[in-house]
Amino acid sequence: MFFPISDDNPSSSIPYVTYFLIGACCFVFSLQYLSQMNPQIFYTYGFIPNSFFSEYSSLPIYTSMFLHGGLFHIAGNMLYLWIFGDNVEDSMGKVKFIIFYLLCGTIAALCQGFVDPSSEIPMVGASGAIAGVLGAYLMLFPKANVKCLVFIIIIIQMIRIPAFIVLGFWIVIQFFNIPGSIDADGGTAYFAHIGGFLAGMILIPFFKNKNVKLFHEQNSSSWQVFNTRSKEFNFKRNDDDVVLDFIKKSEEHMKRKKH
Repeated sequence: MFFPISDDNPSSSIPYVTYFLIGACCFVFSLQYLSQMNPQIFYTYGFIPNSFFSEYSSLPIYTSMFLHGGLFHIAGNMLYLWIFGDNVEDSMGKVKFIIFYLLCGTIAALCQGFVDPSSEIPMVGASGAIAGVLGAYLMLFPKANVKCLVFIIIIIQMIRIPAFIVLGFWIVIQFFNIPGSIDADGGTAYFAHIGGFLAGMILIPFFKNKNVKLFHEQNSSSWQVFNTRSKEFNFKRNDDDVVLDFIKKSEEHMKRKKH
């Protein structure tokens, strides 16, 4: 099993929209937390298929994208958005990225809603929209390397793994989890994940800038195993991270003093 922590694919501009979305989701979750996760918030601002198909109010589709069901829910979503969102935003620009993100989230919500239109269980979370970002990233940078923590029983290693394996594994897991979720009351909206992911793959050719190509080549070698003694062991996204460089050099200096 592996857990992504960053990618070796620096963007050429500051991803303000991605940062804004992460900040907005965290701010809304803090309000949820202060309300002691009041269930009424989910029923008022979450996406409820039965209400949508009877009243056709689209507002809950968008408000639901900023609500989350718990700390692990928002932490996982924001991690994936932080890793993959900047490059997708960079490929199309800020305005188109906002439209793309909301459109993928809308398609994801509808895919889940069509599975059980009579459901009165509120669906919340940015997962569907972020799944669209993952689908777009797969089409743009399938060979980009993602630094992952790999868990083998009790052994933990950090390895560069190609994005098409990381994201391919993620979407396959969604399909495998569908049978157990069909009759469940609540839980994870796997159809929203799948719908958002496919929407991202289909829409990216229409949203990306003309000078941006699909299926970019990789920027670094795959399957490299990192360890704490390796000179290349770091969590940097680019070579301009002065703070991490300072920490690294300080650690090396301390090691030399000990010897």
